[in-house]
Amino acid sequence: MYVVGLTGGIGAGKSEAAKMFAALNVPIVDVDVISHHLTEVGQPSLQKIADAFGNDILTAEGALDRSALREQVFSSDAARRKLEAILHPAIHAAAVRQLSSNSAAPYQILAIPLLFETDRYRGLVNRTLLIDCAESLQISRTLQRNGMTEATVRAIIAAQASRSFRKALANDVIDNSGSIEQLQEQVAFLHKKYLAACLESE
Repeated sequence: MYVVGLTGGIGAGKSEAAKMFAALNVPIVDVDVISHHLTEVGQPSLQKIADAFGNDILTAEGALDRSALREQVFSSDAARRKLEAILHPAIHAAAVRQLSSNSAAPYQILAIPLLFETDRYRGLVNRTLLIDCAESLQISRTLQRNGMTEATVRAIIAAQASRSFRKALANDVIDNSGSIEQLQEQVAFLHKKYLAACLESE
């Protein structure tokens, strides 16, 4: 099972790159998707979060108010650690199950924003790929996409590893400062590289 860990800061373009790999028939295991599933109505993790943070983080329908939770979590290191303690073990277990189910593929992508911030996933990947761009681009893209305040986006960036730290650890780096076409070209190049690496490892 050959796994490439795909990471990048908020707004860097990790999700867009993952879609491009998926279009090349590469299985994608995305911890953000797993996290969203685990926090849906009726999931045990959602009740644990409500118990820890109060019902203010729930909508009138009992769903998770992600904006309200985000405001709490990124204004306090203690709150962020509390949420991570609830979610991370369940997310990790689900990611391992999904990776195992894709074992017939030549290689697969594990998309995880906090790959370099935790040791939890290092043992699952053979290689790491960083999607990188300037912080100003991260902020502008996120503001256009999510409707967050700039202060919240900056708080999220501050809570993540620095660009220089990620670049020092990554095996491969895609510069996503340009066009969608330029991103596509870099993804296609690395796809061929990873397929070749899989053949060499057999």
